[in-house]
Amino acid sequence: QVQLVESGGGLVQPGGSLRLSCAGSGSIFNSNYNTAWLRQAPGKVREFVAAIGWSGYSTYSADSKDRFTISRDNAKNTMYLQMDSLKLEDTAVYYCAATQDDIYYDVSSYAYWGQGTQVTVSS
Repeated sequence: QVQLVESGGGLVQPGGSLRLSCAGSGSIFNSNYNTAWLRQAPGKVREFVAAIGWSGYSTYSADSKDRFTISRDNAKNTMYLQMDSLKLEDTAVYYCAATQDDIYYDVSSYAYWGQGTQVTVSS
């Protein structure tokens, strides 16, 4: 059974940092699944944030590429998102997801999802 569980969300001031974690089942991290972080703000559609492939390749959205860092530890079945210089507009529910497709930016390509973790950036 494929499971993804996010943690690490919370309340942070603008300019602050948070580190999100996504713990998954071994079938995700020990095979050719690409994993990603996506987010959904209130009243907005879910959007791509960053992805990391099973080979280690990583890619980011234009908004996240200079502030966020995605990483993955296959031995620990865990993916991370280090978020620095957070802005008010980063407030959203952050989801981790997995796919065997190479279409990272397409939200609909992800077959497996976690339940999400809330990130709130507020002064």
